[in-house]
Formats: sequence, structure tokens, C-alpha cells
Amino acid sequence: MNHTTNFYLTSDEGVTIGVWHTVPASRGEEARGKGQRWFEDSLADDNPIIIYLHGNGGTRAVDHRVQLMKVLSEAGFHVLALDYRGFADSTGEPSEAGVTHDSVYLYEWAKARSHGNPVCLWGHSLGTGIATNAARKLQEKGNAADAVILEAPYTNIRDAGAFHPFGKIYHIYPGFEYFFLDTFALSNHVFPNDENIKTMTSPIMILHAEDDQVVPVSMGKELHEIAINSRHPRDVKLVVYPAK
Repeated sequence: MNHTTNFYLTSDEGVTIGVWHTVPASRGEEARGKGQRWFEDSLADDNPIIIYLHGNGGTRAVDHRVQLMKVLSEAGFHVLALDYRGFADSTGEPSEAGVTHDSVYLYEWAKARSHGNPVCLWGHSLGTGIATNAARKLQEKGNAADAVILEAPYTNIRDAGAFHPFGKIYHIYPGFEYFFLDTFALSNHVFPNDENIKTMTSPIMILHAEDDQVVPVSMGKELHEIAINSRHPRDVKLVVYPAK
């Protein structure tokens, strides 16, 4: 990662989260050799900020995530990419409430330093549930997110498990729904994108590939329908990428 700094925030008692801050590529040369304070102050320039919430497997250093961060940097965005508690160099144990709290904390940290620049939550796959959870929490606190982008989102984690390639292997077995799908709810893992979107006021953009083999595009389309029926349609956009 070029023009990037690694830093840590204490989001909760005993929990430290690792974060990358990549500045817009246009400021790449200027960023050479600069310390953490310079990067922090740079959030107050005229460039929008994206908080990137990655998917289930691996860390912020997975190659396709790094490539996306580079694209966003080239497009003129600051990118703040964290690893959830219990992932990579972040301490603590992961839980839905915990990773949501970490994301809200990072959003508020960035917003306080943005000098009015828009701050956007960008979630991918599992991260979409974290993004809408965080957006809902921020709204309840009276500080709705400036925008939310959902890349390959699911309706809720139970539905996602039913369609996941791993889950499909076990569909034929008796008790699949109880032993596999209901376990999510019993362990307080819900990530209810469908319910969150009904109450969110932030502008939403949904990105989905029509040939997605992990989260079917029908889920992205369903969330789009829920969103446009819950608020003014102009605040919601669906972008479907064709298989080709």
C-alpha cells in the first residue's frame, strides 16, 4: 500500500483496533515521510472519506481488498480500512455487537477530523451487515452516516448462510435449518440488513454482480426494493454488474 499509514485506536476497554489510512493518490508524493499527525490532519482536506468494512475471511491485507483501496485512492478518496476485533492485529474477541461498536467508533473518530467532508461507510459481504448496523447506531445517536455503500449485500446472515456454497452441501440433511441456520440467531449473530435498511435515512448505493456465487444478486435486488419502499427512491441506487 502506497501513501498509507498504519495506526491503532482503542475502541473499547481492552480492545485495540488496527487501521490503515490511505490518502488520495493526488497527495501521494506529499505524504512521503510524513508522520501520523500529518495523516490525521489530512482528513480535513476537500476529499471525501470511505470507511472500508471488509468481508468475513482474512484481513484488510487480502489482495482484492488492497486493490480496491488503491482504486478508491486513485479516485480521490481517503480510505480508512480497519480489522475487526479478533482479526489480524486487532485485539479482543469478535461479536456482532463488538465489531459494530468498533465501526461506529472509527466513523465518529473520522467525522470529528473531517472538517465537514462526507464520510461514507462501505461494507463488502459480511461487512454490509456491519455497515448497516453501524449506520443504524449512528442514526439513533443523532448523527446519521453521510452515505452507505453495500457491495454484495445479503438480506440477513441466516439467509446468507442458506445460500452460501458451504451451506448448500448440507441442505439435504434433516435438521439443516435448526442446526446450521438457527445457530446464528442463538449466538446473537443476525446482521439484519433488511431490517436496518427500513429505518435508515442515509443515502444508499448497492453494488452487486449478477454472477455472484456466494451472495446471490437477488438479495441485493431485494434490499433495493425494501429501501425504495421505505424512503424517497432518489436516495437509493442499485448497480448490477453483468457477468461479462
